[in-house]
Amino acid sequence: MSVMMPKPSQAILDRRATIVTALRAIVPGEGVVDAAGEMRVFESDGLTAYRQMPLVVVLPETVDQVAAVLKYCHAEEIPVVPRGSGTSLSGGALPLEDGVLLVLSKFNRILEIDYDNRCAVVQPGVTNLGITKAVEGEGFYYAPDPSSQIACSIGGNVAENSGGVHCLKYGLTANNVTGVEFVTIEGEVMRLGGKHLDAEGYDLLGLMTGSEGLLGVVTEVTVRILQSPETARAVLLGFPTSEQAGECVAAIIAKGIIPGGMEMMDRPAINAAEDFVHAGYPRDVEALLIVELDGPGAEVDHLLVEVEAIAKANGAVTIKVSQSEDERTAFWAGRKAAFPAVGRISPDYYCMDGTIPRKQLPRVLAGMKALSEKYDLRVANVFHAGDGNLHPLILYDANKEGELHRAEEFGNDILRLCVEVGGVLTGEHGVGVEKRDLMPEMFSEDDLKHQQRVKCAFDDKHLLNPGKMFPVLHRCAELGRMHVHKGQVAFPDLPRF
Repeated sequence: MSVMMPKPSQAILDRRATIVTALRAIVPGEGVVDAAGEMRVFESDGLTAYRQMPLVVVLPETVDQVAAVLKYCHAEEIPVVPRGSGTSLSGGALPLEDGVLLVLSKFNRILEIDYDNRCAVVQPGVTNLGITKAVEGEGFYYAPDPSSQIACSIGGNVAENSGGVHCLKYGLTANNVTGVEFVTIEGEVMRLGGKHLDAEGYDLLGLMTGSEGLLGVVTEVTVRILQSPETARAVLLGFPTSEQAGECVAAIIAKGIIPGGMEMMDRPAINAAEDFVHAGYPRDVEALLIVELDGPGAEVDHLLVEVEAIAKANGAVTIKVSQSEDERTAFWAGRKAAFPAVGRISPDYYCMDGTIPRKQLPRVLAGMKALSEKYDLRVANVFHAGDGNLHPLILYDANKEGELHRAEEFGNDILRLCVEVGGVLTGEHGVGVEKRDLMPEMFSEDDLKHQQRVKCAFDDKHLLNPGKMFPVLHRCAELGRMHVHKGQVAFPDLPRF
């Protein structure tokens, strides 16, 4: 499928051979891939509806090589798209026809584990799960755990501010990263934060986390590692309706209980996961909550009683508490495998990502049911119920004319509904190209211009990941025009963009 991207520069396309030669001088050996057949594997990311071949693929191995590539591209005004493991679900790593695809997969080493300061220093190509595997022998783990954690890279997690099933209690990537090293488009290597929990001055680390590759290329990440809880138990709660499950979520949080994780699945997702994993899910319910409580054993036992009472008050017809670590793991295995499991019941599916206030769950779930009838497409719901991060999976068949277009329109209406009830367009997948043209649903033109002023401060030529996030790009000179009030320029003593 085609997607509106910046018009490729014919001048750059005409210079392709010269550009490839220059990049081979910076990254020798097999670090530059320019053959069409070999580049084909990079034409898309996890959002496979969108495909586009890059100008050339570069796989650097050192920070110096990254800096030299970016400095060269800046001087020659060649766009650059950073890429990690390619598991993005928003088209964030979609290549450009006239751009360099800078792949960080060779940056795959854990550089340091500091148990005294409870942190690990890793390269961006290290997988999310790889961090936990490296420290679990000492009783530690890395909290953010996307469903793709076996494959997704920590650099991509930083770019999209990824979440996961345990982020309700322990936070998103932004809450678990204490430092990054990144390279600017001019080739300057910079560090933000470190092993300490808070940095002085402006929160540039928070700005970089979730910036989707528009501000710089991350080459090192320092993350918090947590001590594994003394006890962790999960409970399955089945409900006759999704609305009742949504009400239960709100009631648990309103009671002051913050579970380690609280996930929800509807009947299509439940049956698909159970067929795939055999996790012990009930099949006679319309909605299933998985609630995990962790901490000291006595506290967990007490909270389980509280949660069971709340569930019964909200109409739960199934309550099943894990009796062993294996059973707890099995409960989560079904949820973690829900996306591939749904792939077994539909030729294609379109995974959405929006976030809403928890109290709006019943309304939005009812709204999605109505939209499913409107577009005549099934939807399976799997999402982070505790923090309102929805992941509806719209089922379609790309071989049937018009179904992909209907699926996209269905997804757009879901996101519009999220914004309408006070939510946001994305919780952890990012904006990319998927939600780019919906940004005006949430932000005014002035809002978007202010965001682009930040982009200009880091990337004045708009070379880093252009075509993503912003529906309309403005030249930095245009954005630099200052607001004049009653004939006076505000703050004339400050430098202008």
